[in-house]
Amino acid sequence: MAAEPDVEKRDSDDQDPRSDDSDFTEERFTRLHHQKTHEDEESHPHLDAHQTQSWVAHPKNPFREFGFVAVLSMSQLMTQAGLAQVIVPLHIIGDSFGSQSPGQLSWFPAAYSLTVGTFILPAGRLGDLYGHKKLFVAGFLWWAVWSLIAGFAVYSGPILFDICRAFQGIGPALCLPNAVAILGRSYKPGVRKSMMFSAFGATAPTGFTIGAVFASILAEFSWWPWAFWINAIVCVLLAVLGMVLIPKTPPPHLDDSETTLNRIDALGGVLGVSGLVLFNFAWNQAPVVGWQNPYTYILLIVGILLLGLFGYVELHVSKFPLVPIRDMSPEAGFILACVALGWAGFGIWVYYTWQFIEVLRGVSPLLTSAMFSPTTVSGLCAAITTGFIIHRVPGSLVMGSALLAFTVGLILMVTAPVGQIYWAQTFVSMIVMPWGMDMSFPAANLLLSNKMAREHQGVSASLVNTVINYSISLSLGIAGTVEGQINGGGNDVLKGYRGAWVERLSTSKLLPREIGVEHDVD
Repeated sequence: MAAEPDVEKRDSDDQDPRSDDSDFTEERFTRLHHQKTHEDEESHPHLDAHQTQSWVAHPKNPFREFGFVAVLSMSQLMTQAGLAQVIVPLHIIGDSFGSQSPGQLSWFPAAYSLTVGTFILPAGRLGDLYGHKKLFVAGFLWWAVWSLIAGFAVYSGPILFDICRAFQGIGPALCLPNAVAILGRSYKPGVRKSMMFSAFGATAPTGFTIGAVFASILAEFSWWPWAFWINAIVCVLLAVLGMVLIPKTPPPHLDDSETTLNRIDALGGVLGVSGLVLFNFAWNQAPVVGWQNPYTYILLIVGILLLGLFGYVELHVSKFPLVPIRDMSPEAGFILACVALGWAGFGIWVYYTWQFIEVLRGVSPLLTSAMFSPTTVSGLCAAITTGFIIHRVPGSLVMGSALLAFTVGLILMVTAPVGQIYWAQTFVSMIVMPWGMDMSFPAANLLLSNKMAREHQGVSASLVNTVINYSISLSLGIAGTVEGQINGGGNDVLKGYRGAWVERLSTSKLLPREIGVEHDVD
């Protein structure tokens, strides 16, 4: 019985004082707002008063709330659709540019994931300071512009297309952390918040499947640039819906004692972004030009040095660090490490599974998209399950289960014979892999969101999404290097694919020595 008042109070706190209350006045809302701000200052005495942020009043009408969560979740769906729209018609796009080099083709998805993962960090900070809604809407508009230009790159060449893909990735980098931050500020910890984050995470495999289907239909029956032009139209519509459906997300009240450059941690941002870009560029460019090219390893070394300087600045120099390393617990570091390893495996799995089915099994892009469709249903089940169990089991158990799913999904594909039917290992892998995605993503966001202060919700979302997208891009570069080293100059495609899947493991120890395509087909 003693627990009932606490439950009642928690339910009351979660109510929006402006909803369905005829006695509500602006004076009352202002009083409640200052009360919440005072509670934040007491909970986080090291923060200045002007740094705290209020909760965002999520819509109470169920239909409007559905639209609110749906438009935020579309940022995740569209991000994965943007990855699929080049992986699916990869060889068709390559043919239009007169290139089938594996290193060149891998840049089409890698350039996009590189900027998504790299620019999320400063995007989350800008949202914290100037309003998450503004950055969310601006992200979709930017995304639309570069999607439009990427389609017209068909008249130029692969270099311009890679550049467009990189600039296109800045759009989801602006949208993702600010969408998650809005959710984090709209719902207090509990089952409701868990389900909202799970719904957001469930759109990842759904987005990839939808992007794959539309890209394959347009590439096979029309023209692949239409996938990018339609993407631009959808982004504009989502920007408009965001302006209508998302409530105002007020930034903190900033005084004039600090410069804008200090508040956004300009030095840390430049060092961090530059280091991440150079480090990743070296790994993804090496399969194209080779590690013997001096600029490849020079850029890698410079990237490592810049990242070291970034860490020093964040710890000892920056007053408002872009990544609050000093305030992060070992548990937070463990969560991010799990996410990095798991999603790196996902990036390799999805890219090479698609190539395995299309190139070695000779399946059309549209039929391959249909083969990937079970990931949507499986991902939804995983997200709902995670939403129910995340507050009932230790976070380490959820993360461990997610990593197990990632591992099993990879093993099923790396050992699948080319001539095997789809319903054996490939189908099972499609069912298992989404559990890694949709258990790790909502769990990581929920755990970090609940552990970080309200004014750092953008940083929390940025860290998770940075790790996810950057690890996908980096893993493709590493896998491409492995593939190029062991595929016998392109004469043993299957061995190259399997080498990319297992990466550091020796294929001669895990797989039969008769690893050629002809043996497996027979």
